[in-house]
Amino acid sequence: MCRVWRPIAAALALCTGLWASFDSAPALATEGGAPTAPFGVFEFGAGILPPPTPYGTLGMRTNFYTASSVKDGSGNTRLSDFRINTLSVGAAYIKMTDMQVLGANVGFGGILPFLDIGGHLTVPTPGGPLRLESQTFKLGDIQLFPVMLQWQSKSLFVNAMAQVQAPTGAYDVNRLFNPGTNHWSFAPVVGVTYVTDGGFEVSSNFELDINTVNHKTDYRSGMEFKHEFAVGQHLGPITAGLGGYWYQQITDDRGPGAGDGNRARVFALGPAVSYFEPGMPLVAFHTYKEFGAQNRAQGYATALRVAYSF
Repeated sequence: MCRVWRPIAAALALCTGLWASFDSAPALATEGGAPTAPFGVFEFGAGILPPPTPYGTLGMRTNFYTASSVKDGSGNTRLSDFRINTLSVGAAYIKMTDMQVLGANVGFGGILPFLDIGGHLTVPTPGGPLRLESQTFKLGDIQLFPVMLQWQSKSLFVNAMAQVQAPTGAYDVNRLFNPGTNHWSFAPVVGVTYVTDGGFEVSSNFELDINTVNHKTDYRSGMEFKHEFAVGQHLGPITAGLGGYWYQQITDDRGPGAGDGNRARVFALGPAVSYFEPGMPLVAFHTYKEFGAQNRAQGYATALRVAYSF
C-alpha cells in the first residue's frame, strides 16, 4: 500500500517518511498510517485455492481506495484538508499441484502490483497552512507465496500459505505518497470457507504481517492483524451477501516519530457478489465503507477480482 509523508516537529521542514506534520498534527500508525500489505481484496471463497491444472491459474485483482478523512488515536478527525486516491492493479499467478503434504495439495504463487496514487494534504505550520500534493504511478511491492496448502471436503475448504512481500516498489523518502514500503514483510495466511447443503457460505481470511526496518527512515512498523470475511447465499453460479474486514495493529511502531506506538485499526462493511461456473472465469466484486478508524485514513474500498485456470 501507499506510504504517506510522516510527522516531524520542525516547522517548515520536509523530512523522510510520510504524514507531514508538526506538533499539532497526528502521528499515524504503521509507517505512513497505511497497511504494509494490501487487504480488502478477498471475500467469498477465501478458503478455496484454484485446482491443480497443467498451466496454473492467472488472475487480476484491482482495488480502488479513496479517503478524505484522517483519524487520530481517539478516532477524531484531523487534517481537515486531505484526500488520497489509490488504484492498485495486480497480476497474479498460482500453480497448484497434485503433490500432497499432510493431506493438502501443494502449490506456489505470486502477485505483481502496480499502483497509481494521488492526493493532497494541508498541514499547519508556524508560517501558515502548507499544502502538499503528488501523483505517482509506479511498481509496488511484489508478493511471493513459496508454499500454499489446500485442504478440502464436501463443505469445508481450508488453505494456508507463507507470504513474503519484497521491497521492490518505488520509494523516495521525499515523496508524499509511495507505492513501496522499502522494507520486507512476512506473513502466515489462513483462509477458511464453509458452505452448507443449502448454499449458505461463510468465508474468512486471516493474516498476520511481521515487518522489518525501513533503513532509510530507521522506522519499524508494528505487527498487523487482518481479517477479511464474507457471508452470503449461493444462487446458482452467483453468490451474494455482505463482506468486510477488520484491520488491527497489535504491536507498537518503533522509530522516529512513533510516539506512543501509533497503533491503527479500522473496520469495513459492504455488499459483495461473485460469479463462478465450471469452465468460466471467476469474477468477484465488492465495495466497502470504512468506520471506526484510529491512527489512519478512513474511506471507501472497492475491489474486482478475475481469475481463470488453464
